[in-house]
Amino acid sequence: MNIEQNISLKPFNTFGVDALAKKFIEIKEEKELYSLYDNGVFNEDFFVLGGGSNVLFTQDYNGTIIKISSKGIQHFIEGNYVYVTANGGEVWNDLVWYCVNQGFPGLENMALIPGTVGASPIQNIGAYGAELMNFFSSCRAFDTKTGKFTIFTNAECQFTYRDSIFKSKYKGRFIITAVTYKLFLHSKRNTSYGAIEEELKKRNIATPTIKDIAEVVSHIRVEKLPDPSTVGNAGSFFKNPIVTQAKLDDVKSLFPNVVFYPMENGQVKIAAGWLIEQCGWKGKQIGNVAVWKNQALVLTNIEDATGVEIYDLSTKIIDNVLKTFGIRLEREVNVL
Repeated sequence: MNIEQNISLKPFNTFGVDALAKKFIEIKEEKELYSLYDNGVFNEDFFVLGGGSNVLFTQDYNGTIIKISSKGIQHFIEGNYVYVTANGGEVWNDLVWYCVNQGFPGLENMALIPGTVGASPIQNIGAYGAELMNFFSSCRAFDTKTGKFTIFTNAECQFTYRDSIFKSKYKGRFIITAVTYKLFLHSKRNTSYGAIEEELKKRNIATPTIKDIAEVVSHIRVEKLPDPSTVGNAGSFFKNPIVTQAKLDDVKSLFPNVVFYPMENGQVKIAAGWLIEQCGWKGKQIGNVAVWKNQALVLTNIEDATGVEIYDLSTKIIDNVLKTFGIRLEREVNVL
């Protein structure tokens, strides 16, 4: 285990924001966490970093950044289910393609979501009609308060839309080192959400395989979203707001073409990108920050933007949407 001092975090966050970490530690084996606990690292400020795809540094971090880099994927089949366990440092998209190549359905709609496996339960990641909570079995996590490992079941994680117990009650307390997913070997293909069906028709694919779906979803994401290796961004910056049916009716009375998705509990999810676009932000640039031309949910670092510049633009957008629609957007990224 190597402890580095005053390290630039620019290579470790997909926004490409330059900020310094007072201390930086990379963890490649979960047993190293015991040493951090014994040395009192968790008694001071620390932040656990995965792929850096869901964080915005607005200042230097005067604490310890812990980078989880543990690797490894394994699986076993039990009846009609396959249980796939991946270590926290695995790239999420690598796990998706591991499952696709093995013929294990379920995660293909979430292809190309940036980030790591360890972060996936925290955010309850999802895309194109699929959410992690529907495939999550359990996770192994290190308790920084007690120095012991524990297992969290699906129910114990208290998943809701883009949320979990790790973002509320236990925020910053547990470090997830491995996640097990439960995939049904005979699940139906999910092609009804977004532009998946349209793209499948273009490719003349009537009966898609999970590989077809993963490739189509990846294609759609590449067309919509900028590549973080060339344009700094953190993917979707805002959550899609969940509103009542009455609120949706109010919006529809003025904007009949509002984009929304009904939810099982009678509430409605409105597309945040649509709200932002209606306010005229799509493709707009202020200083070194811009709203992506193909997807208004995404804020981009055009040229050496600071975290403060990105945050300030997001505040302007939140205020504008609230004034126009009476709906307050929430940031999806972690702001430090």
